[in-house]
Amino acid sequence: MAKDKRAKAAAAALQSNKPAQPLPVLVRPSWPPFKPALPVADLSLEPVVPDKVVVLRSFFPRSLCRDYVSVLGTLPLTTTPGKPKRGEALRVNDRYQIDDPKFADRLWSETGLKDAVLSDDVAHLWGGDVIGLNANIRVYRYSPGQFFDAHYDDSNNVLVTTETGDSLPAKTTWTLLLYLTSSSDGCVGGETVFYPYDRQSAKEAIIVSLETGMLLLHKHGHDCMLHEGREVTAGEKWILRTDLCVKR
Repeated sequence: MAKDKRAKAAAAALQSNKPAQPLPVLVRPSWPPFKPALPVADLSLEPVVPDKVVVLRSFFPRSLCRDYVSVLGTLPLTTTPGKPKRGEALRVNDRYQIDDPKFADRLWSETGLKDAVLSDDVAHLWGGDVIGLNANIRVYRYSPGQFFDAHYDDSNNVLVTTETGDSLPAKTTWTLLLYLTSSSDGCVGGETVFYPYDRQSAKEAIIVSLETGMLLLHKHGHDCMLHEGREVTAGEKWILRTDLCVKR
């Protein structure tokens, strides 16, 4: 039954991309200000899988998450093709991405994230000296029937713009996901599931349920764990995605 649903979702995504439409003009979102001032709670990293997966709860307050969902819902999202490229996992969702160094820097330096990540007790996790976040900001919306099959996240070489305006060569080492909705907002399903032994086994699954305003960070590149985004069955799952970047 699950395979039938996924096949239908993929077919619908393919159909939605025919005939080919021109790419939308990129619009820089009017990112809501961080009000109330962040952080609103003590930001402490909680391990889910030692040295590979951690969470930061209450990174965004619920009110700010609502503001972001309201703004992001006005963007010209595009549906991911239902037929992945060779070697890629099947993903069916709506997405938007834009390079926004200023917002990436705000998210890094004005939220308490920088202090939490650079804390002496966790500095060894990141694979180098963290200098900021990837400017490539991605917005994901998963509606009922949408999902992201099991996959690995790659590391990429990027440039990070510092507060002084300098561009430093960097590489991404950890994926950062900010959950903007959860079951308390009507979203059912959509859990992020990790598999520690590179195989999809229900008995071995490590399940991270959605929490509105929670950050999930997980190691990627050569040490990335196999993981998936489960199918959403009701409501909408909204995510902001970027990456931690270290000096290259």
